[in-house]
Amino acid sequence: MDLKECYAAFDGDYEGVLSRLRSEKMVRKFALKFLKDTSYELLTRSLEEENYEEAFRAAHTIKGVCQNLGFTVLGDSSSRLTDALRNGWSEEAGPLVQQVKADYAKTADALRILEAESEG
Repeated sequence: MDLKECYAAFDGDYEGVLSRLRSEKMVRKFALKFLKDTSYELLTRSLEEENYEEAFRAAHTIKGVCQNLGFTVLGDSSSRLTDALRNGWSEEAGPLVQQVKADYAKTADALRILEAESEG
């Protein structure tokens, strides 16, 4: 899997991020760094602990990182979750948490495949 195929696997905006970062090497570098970011773990832990202020911050961080990296689908769902958590737990937050989890898994899985093939 090459970088463009990786972005296609999670419906990312490859051309947009490439135009911002100017080289495939830079896109790859920062996209793979996403796997080491702990914001998703913070989000899930904060939700389990019902610490919605911290969950809001984690979702907001994920949203920003995704916007910068062209992770469109995960960026959109984390943006909606950020809005739903802005004032604490809300009715619409539950389904959005599940959507973010699914979108994160799809994005991270594709990036892990890219990383494994890069190393192999």
